[in-house]
Amino acid sequence: MPTAKTRLPAIEGWFTLDADAPALLGSKCDSCGNFAFPQETYFCRNPECQGRTFTQTELSRTGKVWSYTDACYQPPKPYVAADPYVPFAIAAVELATEKMVVMGQVVPGVGVGSLAVGDDVELVLDTLYEDDDHEYVVWKWRPLTGTGTADGTTVGAASGKGPTGA
Repeated sequence: MPTAKTRLPAIEGWFTLDADAPALLGSKCDSCGNFAFPQETYFCRNPECQGRTFTQTELSRTGKVWSYTDACYQPPKPYVAADPYVPFAIAAVELATEKMVVMGQVVPGVGVGSLAVGDDVELVLDTLYEDDDHEYVVWKWRPLTGTGTADGTTVGAASGKGPTGA
């Protein structure tokens, strides 16, 4: 009987591994309240602030598509691509509370033809690659209820479909 693989983040410290409610890990400047992702550790990115202390914070799990494109070329290392390479959509998402934009892949099955600026999305975890003992996961953006996928199906709670429309 095969043993279960250990789930690990592909990038340590950038997100939680909570399967039901994953979150990006950012920081909030203790001086001005400016949010940053990935976490800031040295100086505040707000040019009007001299803050150098930060509190780790879980960022919003939802947001709106600000921009999007497709990755028709294989990204360079350290990215680990499927073999053969399969193009995917990338979305820049404005987080609901922080109003900052975070880039990430879109879940498999949702192409650029199914995305629009202003679409509501949520953060989910998905496997980037595996080895014999581990499953390495990253965050991805999944359209919320009512958004179409590349194959014409609908994802979200109302449809009962998962991130790939299956």
